[in-house]
Amino acid sequence: MIDATDATDATDQGLVVVGEALVDVVRSVGGDVAEHVGGSPLNVAVGLARLGHPTTLAAWFGTDERGAAIRDHLDRDHVALLAGSDGAPRTATAEATLDDTGAATYRFDIDWQLPHAVPTTGHLHTGSIAAVLQPGASAVREACFAQRAHGTISYDPNCRPQLMGDPAQVRSDIEQLVGLADVVKASDEDVHWLYGDEAPLEEVARLWAKLGPSLVVVTRGGAGALAHLPAGGVGNDVKTVAGQPVSVVDTVGAGDSFMAGLLSGLLDAGLLGGLAQRDDFRRAGWEQVQPALDRAAAAASITVSRAGANPPTRAELEA
Repeated sequence: MIDATDATDATDQGLVVVGEALVDVVRSVGGDVAEHVGGSPLNVAVGLARLGHPTTLAAWFGTDERGAAIRDHLDRDHVALLAGSDGAPRTATAEATLDDTGAATYRFDIDWQLPHAVPTTGHLHTGSIAAVLQPGASAVREACFAQRAHGTISYDPNCRPQLMGDPAQVRSDIEQLVGLADVVKASDEDVHWLYGDEAPLEEVARLWAKLGPSLVVVTRGGAGALAHLPAGGVGNDVKTVAGQPVSVVDTVGAGDSFMAGLLSGLLDAGLLGGLAQRDDFRRAGWEQVQPALDRAAAAASITVSRAGANPPTRAELEA
């Protein structure tokens, strides 16, 4: 296992992903049960590593059998683990029950803490449970505030109603993190849970962008995604990203693969990774951003075509 120290030099750390690492216990329609390493931030870290970006994960899991599976999973994809990430008394689980369409609903058993220091870096990604579940959520927010002075930030709310309770209780926390981020990706389900079933996706994307992000993307399952780029100009600030036709096995990890593909494309375009990149991102047009959106859609389509959260490699995307 590659262990990273708590060094604060951004060039030493590259990309840091902060959030939960757990084991998905997946129950199929037929009743079969399989276990897969997961957790949205972990999936994004693995997705970035498979796309060629050295990545460090700051997490919280145990040294039990499931924790060992997480370590092995990270090792295979050369994801470094921030020192102290395996200090939990046990490893969290998410029971995912699949329906006839391959969509998953979740039930969680998780204790989220972040007792170890998170280094500032070129780019930090966070989201999901880790950003709202206390006591760790406060430490995640502190890490984001510190990161603003050193590099860029991405955020995926990845709302989990089973853990987050009343949307009114977490909405302000989520909006604060949106405001700290340079790029935000959410699903249409996230938006509708937070603001109601009738909330217009385009309007919410525009409102979030006014809080600070240079790009807001709302995914819509098989219908693709909607992207809002304020620098695109009046009348040209919203574009749709077409979904790619594919035979769906299940949707576990699809949003995380989309996020990893999006970040990979933006990193390659020089729009994430430091303060200078933040400035460039604020001025970027669609011609600079579109390849990242296309990479995100392609990554998600490959993931849903096979079981579990299994993001593609760069070679698979370029095949």
